[in-house]
Order: sequence, then C-alpha cells, then structure tokens
Amino acid sequence: MSQTKNFNLPDLGEGLPDATIVEWFVKEGDVIKLDEPLVSMETAKAVVEVPSPFSGTVLKLSGAAGDIIPTGAVLASFALDPNLPQRADGQDTGHSHGHAAPAAPAAPTPPPLPTAAAPVAAEEAKPAAAERDDAGTVVGAMQSSNAVHAEQALAVGGVKAVPAVRATARKLGVDLSRVRATGTDGAVTMADVKQAAADGSAKIGAAPAAVAAPAAAAPAPAQVAAPVQSDARTPLSAAGKPMRTQPPGVVAKGQPEPLKGVRRNMARVMADAHSKVVPTTLNDDADIHAWLPGNDVTARLVRSIVVAAQKVPAMNAWFDGEALTRTLHAQVDIGIAVDTDDGLFVPALRNADMLDARGIREGVNRLREQVEARSIAASELSGYTISLSNFGMFAGRYATPVVVPPCVAIVGAGRARHQMTPVMGGVEAHKVIPLSVTFDHRAATGGEAARFLRAMMDDLALAN
Repeated sequence: MSQTKNFNLPDLGEGLPDATIVEWFVKEGDVIKLDEPLVSMETAKAVVEVPSPFSGTVLKLSGAAGDIIPTGAVLASFALDPNLPQRADGQDTGHSHGHAAPAAPAAPTPPPLPTAAAPVAAEEAKPAAAERDDAGTVVGAMQSSNAVHAEQALAVGGVKAVPAVRATARKLGVDLSRVRATGTDGAVTMADVKQAAADGSAKIGAAPAAVAAPAAAAPAPAQVAAPVQSDARTPLSAAGKPMRTQPPGVVAKGQPEPLKGVRRNMARVMADAHSKVVPTTLNDDADIHAWLPGNDVTARLVRSIVVAAQKVPAMNAWFDGEALTRTLHAQVDIGIAVDTDDGLFVPALRNADMLDARGIREGVNRLREQVEARSIAASELSGYTISLSNFGMFAGRYATPVVVPPCVAIVGAGRARHQMTPVMGGVEAHKVIPLSVTFDHRAATGGEAARFLRAMMDDLALAN
C-alpha cells in the first residue's frame, strides 16, 4: 500500500493570504516526480511556478484555473511512489510535511473542506485544523519565497512559454497553440501574446480559417435558414421588434467576480492604509520654465525627491503606529507607482540618492519592463522609504495619493501645463508641474511637509 500525502499551498511571498491558479501542469492520475512543475500560481506580486514536493500519482487537484486558494489550504493530494526519489522529511527547508495520511486501496477522497469566507474555489477551500493530516507547505528545496519564482519556458501541450506569458494569454483570451512564437527555442514571448491579442489571430474559441471547397462540389440542397442565436448586444428583440427598456429604478449590471492577484492585494492594502494613516495633503506648482531641452521629467522628479528627503529626513521615514516609533533612513529608496491592467505595482528604485539622470532612467525602465513581464522579484516590491505617483502622464493636476504604511509620505505629480506667471514688468507663460504631497500627520508636522515641498520646487526650478 502506498502512502497518501496532501500538499498545502505555501506562502508564495511575504505573508500573502492567497493565490490564484493559473495553470495545472498535470491532471489527476498523472505520475509526477519530485521537483517537476506542478502548477503555476498568480500572487499579488508575481506569477510563480510551484514544483511538486513529492514523487507519485496525483490523486486530487484542489481547484481549476482561475480559482483562488488560501495559503495553507490543500492544493493537491498524492499517492507516494516508494520506487521514485522522495525528499527526506524536513530536508533543505527545515519544514516538515507532517505525518502521512492512512493508506487506502483505491483513490482516496480527501477530508471534506469547509466553505471559505472569501470568494475562493467553490468546492475546494481551506480545511479546518482538525481535519489536516499534513501541514506540509514545502515547495521544492527553497529557502525563501523569492526562490519560488522560476521563469523557465515549459513545454505544456506542445507550447513553450513561461508562467507569466501563460497567465497573460489566459487573461487576454489568446490560444497559445495558435500564436506565432518568436522566442528562443520556439518559446512564445509576452510580445507574441500581445500581438496576437491585438490582431485577433489566436482568439480562444475562434474557428480556424475555413478551407475553400472544391469547385466541383455539388450544391447543398436548399434549406430554410434557422434563427441564429447570438450573444451580441442588439437594440432589437428576437422577434425583430425594439427592445423594451428597463423599468424605472432597475439597473442592469454584470455578474460580480472575485478580485484576483494584484488587484485583490491592492484592495486589501488600500483599505488597511485608509484605516491606519492620518493623511494630510499639500499642493503647489513647480515652475520649470528654466528647463533646458532634454530634461527627463521622471528623472527630475526623482532627483527633487532625493534633495527634499535629504533636507527634511522626517519625510523619508517609516512610522510604526502601534509602537509609536519612527525610523529615519539615510538612503532614499523610491517606490515608483506602475499602472497595469492587472492593478497597481510599486517597485522600489533602490539608492536613488546615488543615481544620476541616466541611472534613474535606466532603473525606472528596468522596473517597468519587469513589472510588465511579471518577472519582478517580490523583494523589489517592498522596502521603499518614500514613493512617487506620476499620474500626470495620463491626466489630472492634483491628487490625494494614499500613504501606505510604514512609509510617511508619497509624492504625486500631475499633468504639466502652461500658466500666466507675473514677472518684473508684466506676465509670462511659464510651464509648471502640479505637485501633491500626502503625509502621515502622526509622524510628520505640517511645517516639515511644507519645507519638503518647497525643496522639491526649488530643485525643479533649476535649468538642469
């Protein structure tokens, strides 16, 4: 008789409460070996590939693609194969897989799982502590959550692609098997998927190109055309008459869907910040009339934050509201807000106080590329000392950006514009950048915030 073991979803990154299944690399009944790819999961910070912690037969997969699995809930059940290599109990990680479940002659049925409070997989959720026969959450031989991230192009269903590309294809409705691959060794790249989504050449469910019928084919007998059922919206009813409108007070809405991945985490983080921080915002305009051609707006904004943070250290700090302690930082690590279709990412531009304009631009570009490819390490999405939201690249003048603890301040830059500015002997049209500085008033005074904003404006006023 073989032993059966459950594999519980481990923490894939710094205390994240759950993760979303992107794609299973196996199906129930398959034989899998130790450390072979088991599933790719989307967390709030990355798409990660989770290897199998056992060698044996897959008995049960808890959930399908798109389902949300809480950290610690059963992800899969295995019948161990004694003839295949197994990891010793607690090997490499110091964690134990717990005791084996009792063996069963047939495919065992895992213990019943209770309904989770959050919207997760309908039939597979976090089991009660008393029902757990295995506390194992070891993923391969990893020492930390960052090591889970393995961007390797796996051949699944005859298509080679990294987990992040597969996740993007699923979200965009692209059939990877119909995408023209341009990557190394025939791997489908992120650019290939986006191109296919743009031109509609590989849409999931679309019929393949029709093959022309032979010219000599006999015409089909005439038939009465049947009504065509279509999901497309139309102002006409099935009878061809104008559709009646909703009665007063009735609002047509779509179906609610659970937030996943980055957007799910964003909702949690913003709600937590709103409940803890005492925010106050100052607004003003930075006059950039003296700028010489070739100035990089983002680089200048970063430099001005560095200058202001060095003059007013209280704004480049962390604050612990429970212990009532403040940590001032000598270095300036700036969180750069990056907007994506999946939600908001804030990667850290490390040691911004040591970078010149070129270094800032290269660093920001690298962070954006890693975010778009979902290849950025989880460690790069935390630990910044102050943050910047350059929302003006889209629209808007002023804002009240949200301070996320433990940071004390965040800078928002609005859309640049020209305004009439009084000068000696008249007025001139000067270009200005609207600035908004939100700070946690528990940790910094209004005077400190105002001096910080003044220092930013003075630096931005310089020609170069």
